[in-house]
Amino acid sequence: MSVLSLRAAHHGFIEPCLPSRTAHPPLGPDWIHEIKYDGFRLMARRDGPSVRLLTRRGYDWTQRFGLIAVAGLRCRSCLIDAEAVACDEQGTPDFKLLIRSRRYASAQLYAFDLLELDGEDLRGEPIERRKEALNQVLGRDRAGL
Repeated sequence: MSVLSLRAAHHGFIEPCLPSRTAHPPLGPDWIHEIKYDGFRLMARRDGPSVRLLTRRGYDWTQRFGLIAVAGLRCRSCLIDAEAVACDEQGTPDFKLLIRSRRYASAQLYAFDLLELDGEDLRGEPIERRKEALNQVLGRDRAGL
């Protein structure tokens, strides 16, 4: 998909791949296993100074998550596949806490994939390259990420 069509799709929205349940996780060196946190799946879209947080169905929830800020990242534009997570006092993700307490403002963004960077569609690249580029974009630890 070209960069133009990538951005044209719902103002930068790309429907995320969703996990599927299996009885047993796949084994072997060709698989990467990641922790599934209990939160809201979000696509964090940055275009210059403009930042939007989109749900997995494309709804704009930017205003709900005050602490999450991807404007200061090391890029002009990006699309990050991530999850907004609220944690309890012990640091354990708690979806009920996120929903019941409406702790959207204190939610952290747990980023796990980089789909676009500075106009380059990375979806055809190996996951290892995308994760390396994500680490470069995120840089140091920061509030909200």
